[in-house]
This record gives sequence, C-alpha cells and structure tokens, in this order.
Amino acid sequence: MTLVAIQILRAVAALMVTWHHARHEAGLLAERGAGPSLDPGTLLPWWGGVDLFFVISGFVIVLASGRQRGTPGGRARFLAHRIARVVPLYWLASLLYLGLALARPDLLGEAASLAREPAYLLAGFLFWPAARPDGTVQPLYGLGWTLNYEAFFYVLFAAGLGFGRRAAVAWLVAILGLLAAAGAVVPDLPLPVRFWADPIVLEFAAGAVLALAYQEGFRPAAPVRVGFAMLGVLGLLLAARALAGLDGADGILRPLLVGVPAALLVAASLGPGHDAAQSAHRPAPLRALAALGDASYALYLVHPFVLRLGREVLMRLGLAPALHPWGGMVAMLLASVGAALLVHRLVERPLSRRLRAALDPGDGQIRVRAAPGPVPHGRRPD
Repeated sequence: MTLVAIQILRAVAALMVTWHHARHEAGLLAERGAGPSLDPGTLLPWWGGVDLFFVISGFVIVLASGRQRGTPGGRARFLAHRIARVVPLYWLASLLYLGLALARPDLLGEAASLAREPAYLLAGFLFWPAARPDGTVQPLYGLGWTLNYEAFFYVLFAAGLGFGRRAAVAWLVAILGLLAAAGAVVPDLPLPVRFWADPIVLEFAAGAVLALAYQEGFRPAAPVRVGFAMLGVLGLLLAARALAGLDGADGILRPLLVGVPAALLVAASLGPGHDAAQSAHRPAPLRALAALGDASYALYLVHPFVLRLGREVLMRLGLAPALHPWGGMVAMLLASVGAALLVHRLVERPLSRRLRAALDPGDGQIRVRAAPGPVPHGRRPD
C-alpha cells in the first residue's frame, strides 16, 4: 500500500531541506560579489523538512512492519529491508564525499583532515554517533547525522517486533520518552546515548502513534484534515518568526515548535481516499510531487553535490549576478530535483532491489515505501 499524500509530504520535506541549503549557497555567491545579499528573513523554517521526515519515518516504518511483526525471523527481515533501503546510496554518497576530501582538500576544509581518521570514518559508515574535533556529532558526510537517528530508530523498533501491534508502539514511545527525559536530567551521558537522547527522537514517536491510530481506523473527516493542515502550516509560520535570526532550535524547542506542526501535517494526510488507486485523477503537480516522493531519499543525499556544482557553474559562467538570488536558487533547486530523479531510477532503486534480494531472497516486496532520512547534527538546520 502506498499513501500518496505521505509521498507528497516526503517530497515537500526534501524540497524544504534543499531550499534551505540553496539559500546557503546563494549567500556564498553574495560573499564572492556575485550579486546582492539574501534577506536573512525567511517565511518557513526550511530546515524543518528534517522534522517532517522524522515524523513520516515513524509513521511509515510502523505501517510497513506489519508482515514482520510476530513472525519467525521478523526482526532480521525488517532490518535487512531497512539496510537495503538506506545503506547503498548513503555509502556511495559518503565515498564520493570522501574521495573529494582526499583529492581536493582545499574545497572541503575540515573534512580533509577528518578523511584521514579511520575510526571516525568507520563510525560514520556504521551509523554510530562520533564527534568531530569541535564537538559536533556528525559523520564525514554531514547529512548522515539524521541517518544515525534513523538507524537507531530501526534497531529500537525491531526489538519490539515480537510484541503485538499496540505493545510494539507503546514500547517504542516509552523508550524514546525515557531517553529524552534522561537527556534532560542526567549530565555527562556517554556520547552515543547523549546523541540518541535528544528530544528530536520524540518526532519518531509521534509518527508511530499516528500509524497505530491509522491502523485502528483513524480517518479524520475532510474539515478536520483541513484544520490539521492549517494548524500545521500556521505552526511552521510561527516557528519561523519565533526562531528568526537563529539557525535552528535545540532541545525540546525543536519538537515543540517544528515537530508538532509536522505531526499535524502528517495527520492531515490520513483521510479516506488517500491511496494509489486514485492517483491518476489527481492534478499533475500532485502526481509530480508523489513521484518526487519516491526519489526524496536520493534528493536528500545528492542535492549538496548538485548545489555546490551549480554555484560554481553560475559563478564561472557569469550568470550569478543576473539570476541571484532567487533565479539562481530556483535553478539550483531544479537541477537537484533532476539529478535526484536520475539517481533514484538508475542507481538507488536497482542497488536497493539487489541488496534486498540478497539479504532476504524469499521476500515479497513490502507495499509501503519507507521514509528517507533527512540533514546535519550539530549544524542541525542544514
């Protein structure tokens, strides 16, 4: 089963993150004299696409795990599917970034020295939280901080797959809640535990609770869904104003100011009729967003490369002053989307399919597509 509205939200989340980073690249163009500076004010907290990703991930993973729950070997199969979904493209992106760091240390600064730290590199590839010299908990390819949370969430959820549906979600919510509470009251936790105890993990719990409600028949009527959507958008608008001038939100503020509106948007997508059967009757822009939702993980991982390349092309061709800031940002966004669609079709999908077949040869495909991971810890808003 594919919930088309969830796919659309995945696309929106990935576009928010890409737009946020495109703003950063436009700012670098301005610093090099290629046009006017970008107004620091912003309509939405674009980095909040990560929070939307996390709520979606909690929702989709609970929904997608139905066939593994309580079955022999279910935990191993669930983790095999997650590995096949997440690992290939992330490792490829990380290896490409590592190659750039070694070949052109002048381009990537601190990454060049980190690229020569085997233990740190291994931790990144294994989704284990590790700190940089400045204390930032972030792998070499910075976007991987969100995947460190995703991997932990997968392992934690797999541990509860032997329980019933409600008990599995209750287990997950209880553990994530206890972790967040421990992070708030216990100083000097070990680094990995401190990382996983960040209140942002509560966004996975919110998605899981919504999935349980959906499985048990929660289908809000159209006026209620519209209300959820309006409250979600309003919440993000207010969060942008409350956090104006800041590069994100830390601690409990992030799930409260951004995670709650993200959960409302997911709840708004759960009405009757939001399934693939009616997708052909949807307007073309919604169908395009649903297709981009399939490629949202690729967009998340490849867009930094495309944005950096786009910035250099605009600069060297002399187009930046004429297009900057908005024209250049739109051009870089469109290039990122195009690259993501190609990578999803030609690289991500074939690799995931082959690895999944190798890890679980007897599997029939799970029909709910999993949510991607999302953008950097320490430099959280990225």
